[in-house]
Amino acid sequence: MASEQEIVDSPTGWVADHSARYVQSNGDDGHMWQGVPTLLLTTVGKVSGTNRRTALIYGRIGNDYVIVASKGGHSTHPLWYNNLVSHPIVRLQVGAEVFDATAMTMAEGIDRETAWVEMVRIWPGFAEYQEKTDRRIPLVQLQRIS
Repeated sequence: MASEQEIVDSPTGWVADHSARYVQSNGDDGHMWQGVPTLLLTTVGKVSGTNRRTALIYGRIGNDYVIVASKGGHSTHPLWYNNLVSHPIVRLQVGAEVFDATAMTMAEGIDRETAWVEMVRIWPGFAEYQEKTDRRIPLVQLQRIS
């Protein structure tokens, strides 16, 4: 990410607490959450330019990470998704490792369907969230920048 300014955590209290524990413990407390792996995603605000961080469940496709822009089945995309569409270079923390990545919305097709099945296997709630909304929930592939 281009900017090393202060990072603002999610306004959702339990997510902010999760992120703080994750960072303070270097990933020891927080990488696994309710039996599933999580990462910290930092995006640049679409309008504000502020660095914004949130914790998200992730899966893997080869060396890449996959996250789900579900927002619990809400009718609109999460703000972090809108941010990374505008600014696709993001920062990730996965366990103790911190690195930059390029974020890409997965296109419709067999790769997306395979990734969706895997993400629902990891967190079955994603299928319920899709049923609650008319929008197609985006999957985002995160590719490490060397």
